[in-house]
Amino acid sequence: MSHEHVSNTNRIWKVFIILSVVTIFEVILGIIKPEPLHMTNLVGMNLLNWIFIILTVFKAYFIVWAFMHMEGETPALRRAVVWTVIFLILYLVFILLVEGHYVFGVFKNATIKWNF
Repeated sequence: MSHEHVSNTNRIWKVFIILSVVTIFEVILGIIKPEPLHMTNLVGMNLLNWIFIILTVFKAYFIVWAFMHMEGETPALRRAVVWTVIFLILYLVFILLVEGHYVFGVFKNATIKWNF
């Protein structure tokens, strides 16, 4: 019985390049802050923040897919992991938006003023 070693060097470089391109794109958007994206609101947040959240979720999914070898798992396990994470991220974004809006309203409309 022989076991051949398979090199993953090309795959590692491909993943590195994809993650680098997405990160560089995020950094460029963060530095430039295009006016149409920064000043357009969508569901309580500007479009630029939504783009950052989507790109970050994409990078996290791609890291799990490539480095945790999810592409080799059964579809049921992949769905269980991905759907759970997507639900938790959406829940976190919802809670942050609702609580952030509440805290902003308290400081804006009450006698308590911004002191930080």
